[in-house]
Amino acid sequence: MSDHITIRKAAGKWVVRAGGAVIGESDQALELIEGSYPPVIYFPRGDIGMAFLEKTSKTTTCPHKGAATYYTVTSPDEELTDAAWSYEAPIKAVAGIKDHIAFYTDRITVEQL
Repeated sequence: MSDHITIRKAAGKWVVRAGGAVIGESDQALELIEGSYPPVIYFPRGDIGMAFLEKTSKTTTCPHKGAATYYTVTSPDEELTDAAWSYEAPIKAVAGIKDHIAFYTDRITVEQL
């Protein structure tokens, strides 16, 4: 693993909400800590209502994690474009986040219950 990235099981149960609606809940979430950035919670796809997410054409590449795919999240009130992302084929060093989704917490609520 990159020497500045740590992935570990996130303690407790986590919930993700968009526009007040619960779109996911997990006790199997992962916490990714990268350098001095705030920790990011990654939810297993199986714990997210994927019907609320639609893949967009946006992609980015991180030299430490690989290519990221983005998703629009639809809530009861609005569509939040590119509000979630996933590393569908992460580099080997961070393979633990494969099949997980993370959310921009300035637009989506992610909290520990």
